[in-house]
Amino acid sequence: MNRPSVKRRPAGPDAVVRKAVSRQVSAKAEPNAPVTVAAAAAVTHHLQARAAVLRTHKFRVGQTVLFTSSPITRPGASGTYKVVRLLPSDGDDYQYRIKNPGEAFERVAKESQLELEH
Repeated sequence: MNRPSVKRRPAGPDAVVRKAVSRQVSAKAEPNAPVTVAAAAAVTHHLQARAAVLRTHKFRVGQTVLFTSSPITRPGASGTYKVVRLLPSDGDDYQYRIKNPGEAFERVAKESQLELEH
């Protein structure tokens, strides 16, 4: 009556390879046929393309950065800020929550608006 719950772990890179290879093998007429070099190359290319998309934040929490605001927003906001929190990407850019010691509030900035302080 009551089924025990089964926790599933997120699929890792090995699961992606197994799934892609199983698709290649299942597309063949013979189910026990070996995986071809072309199929393995296709899987490798897929994983490399996926890894290029999955990148990490450029800055880390606690790091001091230079913020350059766009002319549309407040141009006087440019200056030195400290990264307070890493935020998820907004399409093209990762976002950060930053704070200037002279301001009572935090700002959200895109990665393209930030650079390392020298």
